[in-house]
Amino acid sequence: MPKIEIVSYSGTGNTTELAKLIAAECGARIWELPHDGTVKDKMWDALDAADAILFGSPTYMGGPAWQFKRFADATGERWYNRDWQDKLAGGFTTSGSTNGDKGECMSYFITLANQHGMIWISLGQSSPPSRSNPQTATNWSGGNGGVMAIAGRDGMPEGDLQSAKDYGARVLTLTKRFVS
Repeated sequence: MPKIEIVSYSGTGNTTELAKLIAAECGARIWELPHDGTVKDKMWDALDAADAILFGSPTYMGGPAWQFKRFADATGERWYNRDWQDKLAGGFTTSGSTNGDKGECMSYFITLANQHGMIWISLGQSSPPSRSNPQTATNWSGGNGGVMAIAGRDGMPEGDLQSAKDYGARVLTLTKRFVS
């Protein structure tokens, strides 16, 4: 079984919900960043040994939460040593609105992975027809980088939750193919 790790931060629990759905489909372990953004050695060891690393954060002010950014900044030594070169990478984010600049957050994750020489796993879902019901359609926001969910006060739309499950299955399939 491939080693898939998820590192994420969640301010309200919505991003954690996505992480759990993805993890259930791909057998990943979730490393939840604490509110102070610190990283324990045990997590670094797991990420270094992983075949794939998935990044998750709510989108705050057009980018990841500062707690995730603190983690990303702390990867500098791994970048320098090319420790994560050729690992698979992917990502997911939430925001309270339809757009919420989630694409900018996803671009941040993709850039982080590219700087490490990682290989990005896209969402792999087409956008639904414009007349689809946004509550049930997968990838109805039309993002392709990874899972981008709307996290309102009444929860997330079923289509976004299904996109997370589908993404987890895609990550597992591609990781198995890549590491075999």
